[in-house]
Amino acid sequence: QVQLMESGGGLVQPGGSLRLSCAASGSIFNSYTMGWYRQAPGKQRELVASITIRANTNYAESVKGRFTISRDSAKKTVYLQMNSLKPEDTAVYYCNRVVGPIGWGQGTQGTVSS
Repeated sequence: QVQLMESGGGLVQPGGSLRLSCAASGSIFNSYTMGWYRQAPGKQRELVASITIRANTNYAESVKGRFTISRDSAKKTVYLQMNSLKPEDTAVYYCNRVVGPIGWGQGTQGTVSS
């Protein structure tokens, strides 16, 4: 049963931007802190940003000042605006609840390369 659907990835040059979207079910979106995760080739999945139901946000040190997480209750969607992208940001990006993640979706590929 698909409950999370990521989109918006693509190929950009260093310094460019991407805006990722994650459509979630109402029960997940309205009840849990949501996060964006990423997994680079050969590396562990890491949490890069999160947002609570009260819109409090947190970011990994590596993305602070460059990434912005937000949520739209009407659309049941969480976004990740990624600016000033670097090659090391290249990864598959996933969304999920932070506490007790459900099954992972397919994610969306973000590639930063010249």
